[in-house]
Amino acid sequence: MTLVFKAGQRRPDTGQRTAFVLSGGGNHGSAQVGMLRALLERGIVPDVVIGTSAGALNGSGVAADPSLRGVEHLATVWSALRTEHIFPGGRFGRAWSLLSGGDHLYSNAGLAALIDQMAPAQKFSELVVPLRVVACDLATGEEVVLASGPLKPALLASAALPGSFPPVLHDHRTLVDGGVVDNVPLSHALAGPVDRIYVLNVSGGVADAPVRNPLDVVLRAFAIARNQRFERELATAPPSVEVVVLPRPADGRAPFDFSGAETIIDEAHILAGRFLDARTPGHDYRPRRRFRRAHAA
Repeated sequence: MTLVFKAGQRRPDTGQRTAFVLSGGGNHGSAQVGMLRALLERGIVPDVVIGTSAGALNGSGVAADPSLRGVEHLATVWSALRTEHIFPGGRFGRAWSLLSGGDHLYSNAGLAALIDQMAPAQKFSELVVPLRVVACDLATGEEVVLASGPLKPALLASAALPGSFPPVLHDHRTLVDGGVVDNVPLSHALAGPVDRIYVLNVSGGVADAPVRNPLDVVLRAFAIARNQRFERELATAPPSVEVVVLPRPADGRAPFDFSGAETIIDEAHILAGRFLDARTPGHDYRPRRRFRRAHAA
């Protein structure tokens, strides 16, 4: 049976509460789509979704449509995404931004367009599954969790990479990328009430590619620092809550290279599927190799 959800329709209560936690990770966020597909293929559907940065964007998609249809839509969006869609202007645009003395290098118009593609909802209340989005207050350094009101400004704020995109003024706060303070927002899932948490962490860990320039060094160091909080929270999770950290595939792309997402999605899908099946003896689900692309209307 295929479940089809409409905007604003809540999924039925199953007794056990499951949370999906989606980390930030920039272009590595495409791997989360494969992980989501593996989960939903096995009937694992979230009761709440918590996301930061790229994970907030993917989270909005699955919260709007927690079905394989919704995940296939995310796969189509990621597969068509290219660097110039998110970071327009190239070197000349960056140089002009620096010379003009602004607080960012790129317009967030491309990011806004991506958000429109990922989730059609205008408000948090229109989502099928409750969504919590993590951002950072630039003035105070405070971690801010957004869970109500207009959806698009919250997602823009959560993914506003400092220096790259402009800070977002929202609800009398100046907000930037939630990954600055909480890249893997496990603590918000542990605050419950939940019985099981699936963590889709696509940041930190061992480097998949050599650093090529000073910006790569900064981003790599940033990822290491951000992952330390997650490791501490994971180690102190209460035994009453099962925390399942899905494996992620190696991804040797440069930080701003969004090509090749389809391959990463496939690899993440297969890797997560094998991992989940190994946790359930006797379950032998054989997934399709590739997502079926949605037909144009």
